[in-house]
Amino acid sequence: MSAAGRMWKLQEKPIVLAHRAGGNEAPENSLLAFANMEEKGFKYIESDVHASRDGVVVIFHDDTLERTTNGRGKIAHKSWAELAEVRDHSGHSLLRFADVLEKFPQLVLNIDSKEWQVIRHLVREIKIHDAQERISLSSFSEMRLKVLRRLLPGVTSSLGEGALVLLVLAAYLPSPLQNILCWFVPGNKQKVEAVQVPVAAYGIKIITPAFIRLCHRRGLAVHVWTINEEVEMHRLLELGVDALITDEPSRARRVIEDFWASKAENRPE
Repeated sequence: MSAAGRMWKLQEKPIVLAHRAGGNEAPENSLLAFANMEEKGFKYIESDVHASRDGVVVIFHDDTLERTTNGRGKIAHKSWAELAEVRDHSGHSLLRFADVLEKFPQLVLNIDSKEWQVIRHLVREIKIHDAQERISLSSFSEMRLKVLRRLLPGVTSSLGEGALVLLVLAAYLPSPLQNILCWFVPGNKQKVEAVQVPVAAYGIKIITPAFIRLCHRRGLAVHVWTINEEVEMHRLLELGVDALITDEPSRARRVIEDFWASKAENRPE
């Protein structure tokens, strides 16, 4: 599997990206969730990482433990020995990033770096496990992604918030101005393979036909989060998005299969 473009090809079937390893089908980011996704044949998993006080990379979304475990406090303030005693809502201990790489070698992981402290430890684990070919990096921080791209040359990524603002603005402008703004947006040369965006933010519609066309012209897949309702899945697929980031992977897969079969039936001979 080549690193470049491993998550999509233009005009191929959209993919399901299991948000937090399918958080509505099993407790989010848990061992049970990852095992459930693998058993059901899902390939692409979105997840999140933090670093413990002693530099262990932990699969976890929040920076604190309360919402999804029986623990309390910030992950960054605890050693791994302390975190290993915590139990999530599935009854299992927390997952290390290394555990996921070792237990689920067939999965392609879209990893969101939630804070700066995790960067060097995440890079170390990816290199130790020779996992560059099955990782795509994401973050709200474009600066964080810039550092990760430099430390992990060849690993693909999405765009951070700053770059996305320019891309969204460009989609509303005429072509000459689009080109000027897009000059400041990382692209395929930096191994950026996707934009990962909500349908709208701050009252501004992001997923529009013009935005999708612009992204595709730049060789970027459009991944939309977090989409759990069938009606919205259908609408976005009709617009031409390339991935549904969802807590309901089984539902999304069924919707995509039905959509793709219908599209094939209506394709001219």
